[in-house]
Amino acid sequence: MWQGLQSITDYKKKTSPVADHDVLLPDKLNNFFARFEDNTVPPTRPATKTCRLSFTAANVRKTFKCVNPRKAAGPDGIPGRVLRACADQLAGVFTDIFNQSLSQAAVPTCFKRATIVPVPKKAKVTELNDYRPVALTSVIMKCFERLVKDHITSILPDTLDPLQFAYRPNRSTDDAIAITLHTALTHLDKRNTYVRMLFIDYSSAFNTIVPSKLVIKLETLGLDPALCNWVLDFLTGRPQVVRVGNNISTPLILNTGAPQGCVLSPLLYSLFTHDCVAKHASNSIIKFADDTTVVGLITNNDETAYREEVRALGVWCQENNLSLNVNKTKEMIVDFRKQEREHPPIHIEGTVVEKVESFKFLGVHITDKLNWSTHTDSVVKKAQQRLFNLRRLKKFGLSPKSLTNFYRCTIESILSGCI
Repeated sequence: MWQGLQSITDYKKKTSPVADHDVLLPDKLNNFFARFEDNTVPPTRPATKTCRLSFTAANVRKTFKCVNPRKAAGPDGIPGRVLRACADQLAGVFTDIFNQSLSQAAVPTCFKRATIVPVPKKAKVTELNDYRPVALTSVIMKCFERLVKDHITSILPDTLDPLQFAYRPNRSTDDAIAITLHTALTHLDKRNTYVRMLFIDYSSAFNTIVPSKLVIKLETLGLDPALCNWVLDFLTGRPQVVRVGNNISTPLILNTGAPQGCVLSPLLYSLFTHDCVAKHASNSIIKFADDTTVVGLITNNDETAYREEVRALGVWCQENNLSLNVNKTKEMIVDFRKQEREHPPIHIEGTVVEKVESFKFLGVHITDKLNWSTHTDSVVKKAQQRLFNLRRLKKFGLSPKSLTNFYRCTIESILSGCI
């Protein structure tokens, strides 16, 4: 149904198709996506006792029955609808495979394979960085990961990284936005104060995770060393190819990063960055996945703590192999004092960070006046465009139920966002 609606309304602008006549493009993209690979021998860890984690056939059966049958199959060619339809018959076999994998701290190579399908980020592609790598991985492995993910989240303390709002129950972008604005506005109520907000941009954050450093952090969080070894094996020795049309690249073996198409990757990234916290009480580092914002509360023009925080963040990034994209990192200064003052710029890696008057923060336009006019104008404009599509659908004679669904999904959703 949605394909028909999009065809009638031209609802989503089509990006330029990936050119499949260039037979060298898959290899170029594969090398580009793997540019953070250090080409060293994959790390090994001493053997530990057998992993205490194991799953029952009931756990596996339930996970198989929750598979979305419309999701694309991975490199193994096994579609999700097969796992869902045959969950009762397959649960026992894969329960043994999953438990054997955990006990040996080894993930079968066929489960780790990934096929990258490049998707253009914008209408006109001019460079390799204009492609977004969408990874197709084994549906079976995704089910396995989901079981492991549920176990890890169940043993993590509730107080872990309170300012990370992604991949946590009962948290969302709305909470991150509310905390950020509340922190700023509360401080601005005091005399002779202002706020500096630094919106950090990382280059391919997930692809830069160093597995050996990650598992050390996982152990400090209380995870079973044997399970940490399993995670290390899961993230290393991963065969990857890029497919463009009928052309497929030469496989590369990756030992760095977490594949973005995997269920475990978002959680592992949040745990990898859980120790990226503010060192000064006057600062906050608010995170939603890899969107990181440093909020500096300045009093009496003393920016010492804020500037030290930015320097410390740069050091932390270097120690943890995260690459700061200074060109896309922006800073916004909120100063309500009557007397205008010149604010010295922030430097990162010797480059001046650009100051902006407004910034789209987690989908919401915020300005240095902290008013909602820019965001409201943007939402109204977007809603009006989609309202035009709704009128077109009505002319085509769609049923009231279909029109209501279209309205709720495309118009009401943006009007009610962040409320």
